Amino acid sequence: QVQLVESGGGLVQAGASLRLSCAASGRTSSSYTMGWFRQAPGKEREFVSVITWNTGYSYYADFVKGRFTISRDNAQKTVYLQMNSLKPEDTAVYYCASSDTYSRNYRNFNHWGQGTQVTVSS
Repeated sequence: QVQLVESGGGLVQAGASLRLSCAASGRTSSSYTMGWFRQAPGKEREFVSVITWNTGYSYYADFVKGRFTISRDNAQKTVYLQMNSLKPEDTAVYYCASSDTYSRNYRNFNHWGQGTQVTVSS
């Protein structure tokens, strides 16, 4: 099992920045891709960004390109999501997840954190 713990959410004004962290523990050797997803009230969970542990290859949803940056610290087994120029529509619960393959589909991620709330006021 892989355990994931997110932190760093909060309430900010539009235009501000936040950095989310996701610390992985347990059988991290089985983890290939780490992803960030988000879910707003009444909406489906949606893909935000992924990164692979080995090469650091990353991919972003179009609506965060140029604003969000995903990174990882292999030694600390921690993944980060730097979020800049936040907008009210970024308000959601952000989840960190682990997959044993490369994917951008949340259905292929089998380990999830508890989520951290990000609220952006206008």
